[in-house]
Amino acid sequence: MKIRKAVFPAAGFGTRFLPATKAIPKEMLPLIDKPLIQYSVEEAKMSGLEDVIIVTGMGKTAIEDHFDVSFELEILLKEKNKADILRMVEEVSNLIHFSYTRQKKPLGLGHAIHCAKNLVGIEPFAVFLSDDVIDAKTPVMKQMLKAFEQYPSTILAVQRVPMKEVHHYGIIEAKKIGLRFHKVIDMVEKPLPKDAPSNLAIIGRYILMPEIFGILEETKPGKGGEIQLTDGLRLLSKRQPIYAYEFEGDRYDAGDKLGFLKANVCFALKNPNIKKEFGKFLKGLKF
Repeated sequence: MKIRKAVFPAAGFGTRFLPATKAIPKEMLPLIDKPLIQYSVEEAKMSGLEDVIIVTGMGKTAIEDHFDVSFELEILLKEKNKADILRMVEEVSNLIHFSYTRQKKPLGLGHAIHCAKNLVGIEPFAVFLSDDVIDAKTPVMKQMLKAFEQYPSTILAVQRVPMKEVHHYGIIEAKKIGLRFHKVIDMVEKPLPKDAPSNLAIIGRYILMPEIFGILEETKPGKGGEIQLTDGLRLLSKRQPIYAYEFEGDRYDAGDKLGFLKANVCFALKNPNIKKEFGKFLKGLKF
């Protein structure tokens, strides 16, 4: 089974970044010189995926505009002979094939993914949460697609986190079956450290089987009336195997202010155009 499509839930309000996200989608916040969501879209393309389905919501038209052709801007850049910048702008709109659908109410991650059902069809698909920016030699989704060849089933990207931080994540209970592979037994959403079955946290990359759509239709709303993906995955695990893959790479939670700042610093220090001067600036700071 070849995985061709990727779903990007992008309908949330970005409350952790208010007031900055009052008028700007969280996914469009800049990480150096590109919006957060573009890093994940580029990962999808580098992993060999063909179609990106973005689930948007109220106030998210800037995402569509960013990946669309900008005739006026391109004409202006041509007139000013700014060929390098023009090439950069054109590359954004030519990255990959995009489709869009709307989540009309903020009813949870599970509901957002279900909104993509008609565009995905009956085939396995990838899911990217663009909050999770991952710097990896081999794109994380490419790693997972390789894992899917070995275990053609639902696969969750996981990472070990300090036990004191497990209450921020969905945590799996699992049986180790390989160097980086685990068979998922159960999972719990944001447990207290004393209740956590492990410190293996689910990170924002998934490969899901199409049966998840039917499962999400059965999933009852949880806290706040939201349909949680973790609850749907728990139901799915009773009917078909689910695996977890410990990916290789450095992950930053760019949906959190501190994580966003860390990502900007680390990516800046890898940017050949600014790393030297920025490094000097950091060394000169007094704490």
